[in-house]
Amino acid sequence: MTPKSPNPNFAKALRAVRLERALSQEDFYDVSGRTYVSRLETGGADPTLSKIVQLAQVLEVHPLTLLTLAFCSKGTPAEVDRLLATVTVEVSSFEDLQLGEPDRRRRGR
Repeated sequence: MTPKSPNPNFAKALRAVRLERALSQEDFYDVSGRTYVSRLETGGADPTLSKIVQLAQVLEVHPLTLLTLAFCSKGTPAEVDRLLATVTVEVSSFEDLQLGEPDRRRRGR
């Protein structure tokens, strides 16, 4: 996280998007029990990345949408634009990012 990043609030983001989509906690039955979704929405549990992907599929949003909103206080377009601009600058600063490539530093050991 950048030094000025707020603490993420996944609980708030999940609940807001669920309510915006007019879904109940029971609508997540295929990927999670209602009790677990409730715990996620109250901050009583932290989801894994694979669980975020599953929740996003039920919500019909990209997983990054949930994560982006978790780092926003209001979720306004301007706030989202600022956050994504920061991410764009950070990603573009990598000189030789090799996603999916074997770690070259470990060869020959």
